[in-house]
Amino acid sequence: MNIQRIFCIFITLSLSATMATAQSAKALDGAWTGKLQFGGTSLTIVIHLDRDEMGQPICTLDSPDQGAKGIKGKVDHLTEDSVAVSVASLNAFYRGRLTGDSIKGTFRQNMMALPLMLHRGEEAVSRPQTPQPPFPYSTQEVTFVNDRDKATLAGTLTFPVDDKNVRLKNTPVVVMVSGSGQQNRDEEVFEHKPFLVMADFLARHGIASLRYDDRATAQSTGGDVANATTEDFMRDAAAGVEFLRRQGTFRRIGILGHSEGATIAFMLGQQKKVDFIISMGGVGVKGDTVLTAQANKILELNGSSQKMSTQAYRQTLSSQNIPWVKYFIDYDPTDALRAIRCPVMAINGALDCQVISSLNLPAIRQALPKNRKHFFKEYPGLNHLMQHCTTGNSNEYRAIEETLSPEVLEDIAEWIRRL
Repeated sequence: MNIQRIFCIFITLSLSATMATAQSAKALDGAWTGKLQFGGTSLTIVIHLDRDEMGQPICTLDSPDQGAKGIKGKVDHLTEDSVAVSVASLNAFYRGRLTGDSIKGTFRQNMMALPLMLHRGEEAVSRPQTPQPPFPYSTQEVTFVNDRDKATLAGTLTFPVDDKNVRLKNTPVVVMVSGSGQQNRDEEVFEHKPFLVMADFLARHGIASLRYDDRATAQSTGGDVANATTEDFMRDAAAGVEFLRRQGTFRRIGILGHSEGATIAFMLGQQKKVDFIISMGGVGVKGDTVLTAQANKILELNGSSQKMSTQAYRQTLSSQNIPWVKYFIDYDPTDALRAIRCPVMAINGALDCQVISSLNLPAIRQALPKNRKHFFKEYPGLNHLMQHCTTGNSNEYRAIEETLSPEVLEDIAEWIRRL
């Protein structure tokens, strides 16, 4: 489940674009980074000061810990040694003055005022698992179409090759399906690229993969997003499976779904469209129960003793009038799970605060028909992104260098090879 769906208690930063005076100096142009400290939580803020084609000062804001980048902003004031940036949609603003190599200022929102020291430049992050060339496998850029929803999906097909760089025949292949929220083919979040890391690892172990940009995202075009539900996104994934079937190249076609992607995998398993399923951080109970448990866990991790009932939280969610949410809170995967006849690998992290493992993994296991090829595992110390972590809270995701647990990668490859 993408963190865009999390019950968020952090500040969500959104700036409206506008023009500012052209008479300010350029001494403060560039990227400035700082940390907001509140309630025991640290939130990284990056303000980019630049110029448009007419030389007018403009700005964008990043909140990288929340996965938000390039938010357009309004420059209210800019001189050689001071800056003011407003956040009109949240009744918030930042005002600061250059002190040495830093900007010392205050971030205000409603009745809250927090000190925010900005330092020149952007915060570097390390992602050691991101694959680097040369690669011992081949890739092909492909497109396939979900005709019903008029969505053209663009993706990358990755093939293992032999020592002569010839594609291996009759290999198994997995279609990778991301969690909720529109993401690119790498399921990129916080500079992590888990699906790219997965594709690289699988190809090195003789397994092909297809990963694709979600509808209307990156190079994919078409398809309604605003009114789409999990069922609509399922048809996109089904189009990918059908595309691979038409190739006539692969021995078995499976689906690897993360979070909401796992729900989609179960739907396609119910329809007998795939030969095997891998669920990472998948849901096994009704959606309103999942989201209430998620919200309560996040409250707990942030020091709150408050607990919400499913009924109360359901009313809060329903009032948002969002089609995806309405569908999700009513959807129960039990019937789909009971109808699945292919092998299933279901894995969850014990510290996952978005899809609580102790609630969902046993439900998946109980609902599935018995099959000696099934594989179930809860990984101690892993979060929703399958990273080793401390608490599982989403505010750790960006700070963790690991993209995917090596144990998870090895278990997935070994299970597919045994089928």
